[in-house]
Amino acid sequence: MTQDVVLSSSLSWQQIAAVANGARLALAPEARERIVKARKIVDALVERGIKGYGINTGVGALCDVIIDRDRQQALSHNILMSHACGVGDPLGLVETRAIMAAQINNFAHGASGVRIEVVDALLALLNANCIPVVPSRGSVGYLTHAASIGLVLIGHGHAVQGGVRITGTEACRQIGISPLQLEAKEGLSLVNGTPCATGLACVALSRLQLLMGWADTAAALSAENLGCQITAFSEKALGLRKSDGLQKVGSILRDYLGDSPMLAASAGKRTQDPLSVRAVPQVHGTVRDLFDNTVETVERELASVTDNPAVSGDASTPEVHSQAHAVGAALGLVLDGLAVAAAELAAISERRIDRLVNPMVSGLPAFLVPESGVCSGYMIAQYTAVALVAENRRLAAPASLDGGITSALQEDILTHATPAAWKLLGILDNLETVLGIELLAAAQAYDLRAEDVAPAKRTGKVYADIRAVVPSYRDDRPMHDDFNAIRTFMKATFINQEIG
Repeated sequence: MTQDVVLSSSLSWQQIAAVANGARLALAPEARERIVKARKIVDALVERGIKGYGINTGVGALCDVIIDRDRQQALSHNILMSHACGVGDPLGLVETRAIMAAQINNFAHGASGVRIEVVDALLALLNANCIPVVPSRGSVGYLTHAASIGLVLIGHGHAVQGGVRITGTEACRQIGISPLQLEAKEGLSLVNGTPCATGLACVALSRLQLLMGWADTAAALSAENLGCQITAFSEKALGLRKSDGLQKVGSILRDYLGDSPMLAASAGKRTQDPLSVRAVPQVHGTVRDLFDNTVETVERELASVTDNPAVSGDASTPEVHSQAHAVGAALGLVLDGLAVAAAELAAISERRIDRLVNPMVSGLPAFLVPESGVCSGYMIAQYTAVALVAENRRLAAPASLDGGITSALQEDILTHATPAAWKLLGILDNLETVLGIELLAAAQAYDLRAEDVAPAKRTGKVYADIRAVVPSYRDDRPMHDDFNAIRTFMKATFINQEIG
């Protein structure tokens, strides 16, 4: 059972991912105190008429238009209405929950100035799993996604609970509140900052962490079937290159393959293996290094205030700071890099699949079926992997360089952090399928091996686990059903202690 998450100072990326996947979220008393204090600062700014962006001014190119006090509630309301212009299919519940958790985390730093009632309403929606419907497309940064979440708080928009789509008003009723009337600054804070990109990044990190483990496992199974020269993975050889990720992957491969009778039988038969096998520590290890770098950036983002404007001081000495912390350049850049890394994992996996199905290099029946010709076996499965790798290549183009000019030249540089996170999630979908195909192809290769040559203990266990959910293939069923089954297996199974 998933444990509750308590927000004290700042959530970690793992905690955001846990909430995204169903954990309940609660505020520690000190987080509540920061939120309440920040609201008192905003109230003081309003009372004294101190100029603050989006508090008593318009937004974007309208930032110099002064908004009288009696119109500031209308400003907050109207910001949600005008900014809720996303299009396309909605985000999944996991992705939306992640964004909501990251929003609450941002408010809990005590520099946004929303009322505690707003945060409590977001928490209530999250913990009741009454999740706003958020169109996935149409945002260059964060505004449209977050606005669709905010709509539900004021009784507009839609939410999904128990698979049923309900109105924002009904969602409020479900959590026991009346639709909120937003106060000064709250409309802007609800659409502001980097929680959209940060929340999606946490989901991506969680998924990639699991897939990195599966990539190492799939590579071990393929390498064993291809009779690799395990000396390339020795601690002494790999220790010549400085990379934490490389050393970790090398250790995993040695753990999988060190006791392999199959590899003992093939030892010394070739000088070195092709790169898709020999360079697994170098390629997979680099992905792990980039993953760790991305974690550092995401953790910094979660620990930072990303609202504009931010408030500080206290009710007696209120301060408001107009800046650009809502710009997610750091996230956009690292997520673009991680997208390329994930695409590379899929690319090298596809090359190993090709070697497994190709009788010129595998030493196995063509396309991994004993009756080649009558049966096509894994011929077209490799085509599918090629297609997904090609799609990843297109998706891996950098979103952070897309640019664009909005709001009448006021916002004249855009870093596209949320689109960077979104396309990374698409690449991970494809990576999962490609790795699943490699696992199935490797299992099929074991089926065709002579019974007197056994696999290593750990690879043999994975092979048996795969066969417990997907039987050997003989062109006797649509192969895409096997792909669905292996993906379900991958999501439900943790391979080794390096994952998690």
